[in-house]
Amino acid sequence: MIKELILTLLADKRFSEARREIMELNEVDIAELLGELEADHAIILFRMLPKDTAVDVFAYLSNEQQIDIINRITDKEIKHIIDELYFDDMIDMLEEMPAGIVKRILKHTKEEERILINQFLNYPENSAGSLMTIEYVGLKKEMTVKQALTYIKRIGIDKETIYTCYVTDENQKLEGSISLRKLVISDETVPIGEVMETDVIYAHTHDDQEEIAQLFKKYDLMIVPVVDKEQRLTGIITIDDIVDVIEQEDTEDFQKMAAIIPSEIEYLSTGVVALAKNRITWLLILMISATFSGTIIRRFEDVLSSVVILAAFIPMLMNTGGNAGAQSSTLVIRGLALGQIGIGDVLRVIWKEFRVSLVVGAILAGFHFLRIYYLEGISLYISLTVCGTLMVTIVFAKLVGGILPIIAQRLKLDPAIMASPLITTIVDAVTLVVYFTLASEIMGI
Repeated sequence: MIKELILTLLADKRFSEARREIMELNEVDIAELLGELEADHAIILFRMLPKDTAVDVFAYLSNEQQIDIINRITDKEIKHIIDELYFDDMIDMLEEMPAGIVKRILKHTKEEERILINQFLNYPENSAGSLMTIEYVGLKKEMTVKQALTYIKRIGIDKETIYTCYVTDENQKLEGSISLRKLVISDETVPIGEVMETDVIYAHTHDDQEEIAQLFKKYDLMIVPVVDKEQRLTGIITIDDIVDVIEQEDTEDFQKMAAIIPSEIEYLSTGVVALAKNRITWLLILMISATFSGTIIRRFEDVLSSVVILAAFIPMLMNTGGNAGAQSSTLVIRGLALGQIGIGDVLRVIWKEFRVSLVVGAILAGFHFLRIYYLEGISLYISLTVCGTLMVTIVFAKLVGGILPIIAQRLKLDPAIMASPLITTIVDAVTLVVYFTLASEIMGI
């Protein structure tokens, strides 16, 4: 294994061999390897890398590793990294750095670049402005295709991408776009204005990153230009940044669905107290709300004491209801996240979930009736009570699971908070009320 080999070479002070071995890897794998090593070994290997490779590797390191390296390298090495990092990677890094380290880094940037950095850092967190890079190719519509290609060859090496170029007027307002492919196959004497696309999909600097991700998915884009309030082109967002956003948003949704306060810090890097703090709030809320179930049971204590066997079916009814609601809420939450379901689709969701719940409820209730009445010999009245409650519970749970995420979206809340823990609590209370009410009516208790 490469890790053991590198550690052996370092221990034997065979540094040239270690460097040769590590250079066989690509930048992502090198960054992953550095993350597995102790800090002292990681910094030794990092300093062995050629300068350009070191910059690429640095961009893939975790925030904690970047901080550790910056604390251990010289100002000259910091300056080289800052000069060579793509602008959006540098902004992403600075947003996560402690103030003291940011100050040290900014000390090595040019004044004009420092102004730009401060401007980017002032954009709202998780907005298009905080995601974008200024390293795009800008063209003028008066340029000929030949002039544009010559210009791209000259400045393209320092740009994030050259595959799509954007056309602006003298006031930097976005007028159109043109792909490198179209430039290559077009007549060299034709002005850019005659071959560019004028129908450009763009975002605004203050748009939320989740909206930008939807834009990429809806139109199958690789790049989105970002404009300010005056429609001036201020930067671009590329697909690699959006992949990170999608991963971040999905992780946040999973955490909310598990009743955990979202955190961007990796699990193993998060302290025990922080993890407990992220979990305790919702657990406390759900625990208090779950006391309603106990109150309902106490209220129907006479029913339960008259037919003690009813208590044996409570866990099954509550678990089935919670699971049924979780199925519906998961599908609707995902549909909302992907833009497949909108607030206006609430009636369609209700109608669909109602029909699904009737099918599922009938099958489960029928199966359970056969099991407890014929195989276990439970009385007919108790069997009807249990299976009738099961049917009502599944219908209610699936309707609630389908509706609550849409209501949350309508109230400008994250639909993920309406996931299984909250729905289970609501369904449990309703299940018990239905169960004991049916028992009272059917068995005349």
